[in-house]
Amino acid sequence: MSIIAPLNTTTDMGFSALTQAYQSHSKTPALVMAEIRERAKDFESYNIWIHLLSEAEQAPYLDALKDKDPASHPLWGIPFAIKDNIDLAGIPTTAACPEFAYTPDSSAQVVQQLIDAGAIPVGKTNLDQFATGLNGTRSPYGACHNAFDFDYLSGGSSAGSSVAVALGLASFSLGTDTAGSGRIPACFNNLIGVKPSIGLLSATGLVPACRSLDCITLFAYNTDDANTALAAAEGFDQRDGYSRQNPFSNQERQYGLREGELTVGIIAPSQLKFFGDEQYAKAYQATLDQLSEQGFVFKEIDYAPFDKIAKLLYEGPWVSERYIATQPLIDENPDAVFPVVREIIAPGGKPPATSLFKAQYRIKALQQVCLAQMSEVDCLLTPTAGRHFTIDEMLEEPIKRNSELGYYTNFMNLIDLASVAVPTQFTHAGMPFGVTLVGPTFSDRMLLSIANRIQQTFPLPKGALAYPARPTNNTKVAAPDGIDVVVCGAHLEGQPLNWQLTERGATLLAKTSTAPVYRLYALAGGPPMRPGMQLNEGNGAAIEVEVWRVPSAEFGSFVAGIPAPLGIGKLKLADGRLVSGFICEGYALEDAQDITEFGGWRAYLNA
Repeated sequence: MSIIAPLNTTTDMGFSALTQAYQSHSKTPALVMAEIRERAKDFESYNIWIHLLSEAEQAPYLDALKDKDPASHPLWGIPFAIKDNIDLAGIPTTAACPEFAYTPDSSAQVVQQLIDAGAIPVGKTNLDQFATGLNGTRSPYGACHNAFDFDYLSGGSSAGSSVAVALGLASFSLGTDTAGSGRIPACFNNLIGVKPSIGLLSATGLVPACRSLDCITLFAYNTDDANTALAAAEGFDQRDGYSRQNPFSNQERQYGLREGELTVGIIAPSQLKFFGDEQYAKAYQATLDQLSEQGFVFKEIDYAPFDKIAKLLYEGPWVSERYIATQPLIDENPDAVFPVVREIIAPGGKPPATSLFKAQYRIKALQQVCLAQMSEVDCLLTPTAGRHFTIDEMLEEPIKRNSELGYYTNFMNLIDLASVAVPTQFTHAGMPFGVTLVGPTFSDRMLLSIANRIQQTFPLPKGALAYPARPTNNTKVAAPDGIDVVVCGAHLEGQPLNWQLTERGATLLAKTSTAPVYRLYALAGGPPMRPGMQLNEGNGAAIEVEVWRVPSAEFGSFVAGIPAPLGIGKLKLADGRLVSGFICEGYALEDAQDITEFGGWRAYLNA
């Protein structure tokens, strides 16, 4: 039983499309919400919602828009869905377990921030109970069905959140992710799935699965919308012990279109697993082929240490966190817990503390190996999932196949990584396929920028809708977490002050020369001896220089240590680029020796 996709008659639910409709008065938020409630009736059998807000329940949020200026509220009138393990004031939170349900007086901080930015909640969505699963079938409210084929998995645990967006019942949605719940459903429903760095979004008001690993996630049609929603949702929360301040390098303005050559880590072919899904295997290879044509350079990594970490999530002591989250229900009323979920969680009360510490030691050792590999690439790229199962196939072997779904996702939060799932292909059978980009903590905007470039390469629709998902933000952004610095003297490789770069973790990018517009001087004083370079467009020459990339966190201390008369300004290189580099105050050249004829500091020293 398949639906007909794309949905040609559904309103374009992208952020910019709705904003334009509101500005032209062709739509109002109230009309859009009424249309959603009406269309939701067509998909009741998909088991998307646990609680769809009524017109009366939505009225206060719509009324509040009257006092909000759309120009200063980036989500004004944008509908969003909320996974039902995240609190919305006055609406029951069930975590897909009726016996567990409670009605919160206040919304989760993330939800409240989105509402404050003008977003309108549509309802609470179905999920794998207590967020335990990657498939969307483990709910007493019924298995959630895929937006492209009713017989296939929606993916989970954020099942309803993904399908709601794919079918145009929300413009974006909140999910959660402990083991892949914010990525697998994105892949299966042709969406962007943002799994932020842990602590970037507050977890206050979230029913925990594994509290030390959980994060709230976002589903959206493209990276532009995801970036806008992420900016409204993020923020430090002192009430959340895992909350962290977002560094400048990962702020909203750092998102754009990542340019230049990219070195991307991919899994060695012998370690790839598609579990018999040849169409997914072909879609993955087709993705790599097309990205290679677009300037992506691939470097194989050893996936074994990542996989060893992944296995510890369910085979190790972290299942005890799920046990803690469901007490006392799992002890006093175990029959209230969905059978497969109960089978996973119930043993969690048994592992001793010693097993946790042993597992932590093991993870730290493996993490060193993983991060060493990641330091050699801009990001990792993996299939988001190896196979897309039907619901019947999933129910035949629920634990085994759920584990297979997590082959590429389970390691992520255990070693504090960020990731973005991005759609790239449709299989010959018309089902979505996508890849996941993986980076270090607080690389969220960098990953979104690379995902932007990927979405520019693969012109796919918005979920199951008929409208193009391609992002429009083409602002060029360079490589993150580093500032390029041109050096011309004592900081050159092998020279006395080069340690000031290397001990800060700087890396040599290029040995080159300036544009032929500079004079080079040997300055008085020392040790060490130093040169000074000055712009002279009428009587200049090309000077030998090196370009080093200094980690952003270390750049300030590097500049603070530069003595007068030297400083940092913009230098023009031979290729025409303007890059930060050493310049010299004019007064220091009165007693200096002009050494321009040597063409560089090394040549002068050798002479």
